[in-house]
Amino acid sequence: MLKTIFAFDYTAHARFVAPARDTAEVWRLVLGLVFAIGFVWTCAPLIWQILYLVLSDESYRVLYDDFETMLLPQSLLLMLSSFGLIWLGIAVITVMLHRRRPETLIGPPTIAWMQAKFVVVALLLLMAALLVLPPYRYDPLLKDGLPLGRWLALLAPALIALFIQTSAEEVLFRGYIQQQLAARFASPLVWLLVPSALFGLAHYAPQTYGSNAWLVVIWAGLFGVLAADLTARSGTLGPAIALHFVTNISALLLIAPQGEMSGLALYKYGFSAADEAAVRAYLPVDFAVMLVSWLAARLALRR
Repeated sequence: MLKTIFAFDYTAHARFVAPARDTAEVWRLVLGLVFAIGFVWTCAPLIWQILYLVLSDESYRVLYDDFETMLLPQSLLLMLSSFGLIWLGIAVITVMLHRRRPETLIGPPTIAWMQAKFVVVALLLLMAALLVLPPYRYDPLLKDGLPLGRWLALLAPALIALFIQTSAEEVLFRGYIQQQLAARFASPLVWLLVPSALFGLAHYAPQTYGSNAWLVVIWAGLFGVLAADLTARSGTLGPAIALHFVTNISALLLIAPQGEMSGLALYKYGFSAADEAAVRAYLPVDFAVMLVSWLAARLALRR
């Protein structure tokens, strides 16, 4: 059983990559990424223009002032939902530059959905088990976040916003970039490591994490490797999206560090992301949980 779980059978990856082979030139990938970045930068300010028109002056000002820290639920919901711009940009690139349908970035939809359901169930069971064990069950420093009633009222839009955010990142890094690189380069050292390194660098935030910024980059880069492995093993983005989705439920909706991006959390740790010593002490636990989650996802894919 362990041999099967740890096997690196990437046969399904060839089918996942096949739609990208006709337009696998590196210049197309570079041009596509430039367009995607430009699209997001151009359209993001339009969101604020729309909000200015539909919100009252007071509501708009509160939202605008809080957006840098996202201590309020509405600020975090807006930020997460704005990742839909990545979806739109990548969809346009796929059609116009690579002459294929956007759904080919995900793989066969029925299979992706089925695999995602298996992984979500496995990870939710794992999360439930972990929440009754240290460091969560016996952590006296956990603080209350949102009141339970308000948290439940916001749960549905929060889950939708989280799905938009996590699926957009997976479509960009494990869908578009991984597919295009794998169509051009056979070595996993390219198509597995390059998107993961880019994903890690996208999480570089010294203003938030201080001296831990590069440790967080390493954490995100390793997460990218594990998500890329699940994608190559399954032949769809379903498992990677499921892993990312459940991970962010835990980190943003259940227990979040105090301060920045804690607006939707039911509970908060007794430290903030700026507390370098506390974050450094906690990261090994988070690394371990991430590896166990990956193994649980691989086990779920044995079905």
